[in-house]
Amino acid sequence: MAKQDKETYDSYEKDVYDNPPAGPMGVHRGARSAASRAMPYVIVIIVALLAGLLFWSIYSGEINNLKMPWSSQESSTTSSAEKSKSGESKSKSQSDSASGNKTDASNADSPTDSQQNDQNADQNAGQNAEQTDNATAQQAVNTGTEVRVVNATNITGYAQSKADVLTQAGYTSVSASNPTGNVPSQTVVWYQNETDKATAENVAQTLGISNVQQSDGLVTPIVVVLLD
Repeated sequence: MAKQDKETYDSYEKDVYDNPPAGPMGVHRGARSAASRAMPYVIVIIVALLAGLLFWSIYSGEINNLKMPWSSQESSTTSSAEKSKSGESKSKSQSDSASGNKTDASNADSPTDSQQNDQNADQNAGQNAEQTDNATAQQAVNTGTEVRVVNATNITGYAQSKADVLTQAGYTSVSASNPTGNVPSQTVVWYQNETDKATAENVAQTLGISNVQQSDGLVTPIVVVLLD
């Protein structure tokens, strides 16, 4: 068989690429609308305008005066919160001031509890001391007190017999005598000082006398006048 000198298209076996479909293929696209073709230019123009506006605002300082829609609400809320806080602080300050004034006035008008307690303690101590002194004066019987027994009856030796009764009861300074002046209307035990009251009552009890009186100008602290 003789070898062909040159290979041609027909020398190769047919495949799918030798019978392409009808119509455009590959990078070919259909026709676009006018709006889609003009959109890139519009975007470029808008971006340029915004950039120019931003540059002018920064250069002129007007950017500080620009207010965003949310900034007004935020500012209003902040202002309200500050006013509320200021009102609360003012109210609290007035309340504290009123409370302080009330406390000062109360402290100025009345003594403190400590001072009141001290005053009550001093008063009670004074009363207790006075009561103790009175009780001591009333209860202390001094058998060494000088006692004079006066016989205002017609019975001879009657005063001496009563003086002996007191001596037997423990009294150490008892004397008997006759009256030298006016005598009372009934038997009585006289005492001069309040400190002798308890002793005078004891003398009267020892002698069976119920009439005990305080009297001034006595010669002895206690005088017993016998009329019956």
